[in-house]
Amino acid sequence: MNRYTESEIDVVYRVIRERRDMRHFLSDPVDTQILKRMVEAAHLAPSVGMMQPWRFLRITDRALRDSIHALVEAERLVTAAALPSRNEEFLKVKIEGIKECAELLVVSLMPERDKHIIGRRTMADMDIASVGCAIQNMWLAARAEGVGLGWVSFFEPEALAELLSLPDGARPVAILCIGQVAEFYPRPMFEDAGWGKRLPLGDIMFENSWPDNAGGTPTEY
Repeated sequence: MNRYTESEIDVVYRVIRERRDMRHFLSDPVDTQILKRMVEAAHLAPSVGMMQPWRFLRITDRALRDSIHALVEAERLVTAAALPSRNEEFLKVKIEGIKECAELLVVSLMPERDKHIIGRRTMADMDIASVGCAIQNMWLAARAEGVGLGWVSFFEPEALAELLSLPDGARPVAILCIGQVAEFYPRPMFEDAGWGKRLPLGDIMFENSWPDNAGGTPTEY
């Protein structure tokens, strides 16, 4: 009685399969109602202890957007320097669409998170896990709406917090580029660029113990 219809189930798995981290955007605007639905989808995410730690800042000031781009570019170069054997290869990969995208959101953890104890007493980082769930909700909603979304993580959190005048204790965790796209990538960009492939299920799911330990075996599918 609780199961969706086969066609509804197919749509759920399709949007999961076809979600992409986008970097290339068109100049067309995103309908404000679509953006609102995407934020509402994010806000429906589960969160530890119902703390709802996500906060969204919509960046509409062009000068501020340019300053954010400068922070990301600086970190991109630092990251490239940390990859001496693949430096030039990495620099050829487009990692963001901050200047081109129609909408730019910064996602931050709320301040005063320490007062939330339920589910975090021994797992304090469940707040960021909750934000990850919210962003995934938004990502899937964006894909269903035919809108591109890219998560940018190349920045120094303290520098971005200072630039945005965030309150003490707040921590930016994501820059989201949102906009219309000509097409969605057939595969993740970093996979196409040769930085890795999706692992088979047998490499990520085990029974009872780690496979290197006695008795632990990969799960077969």
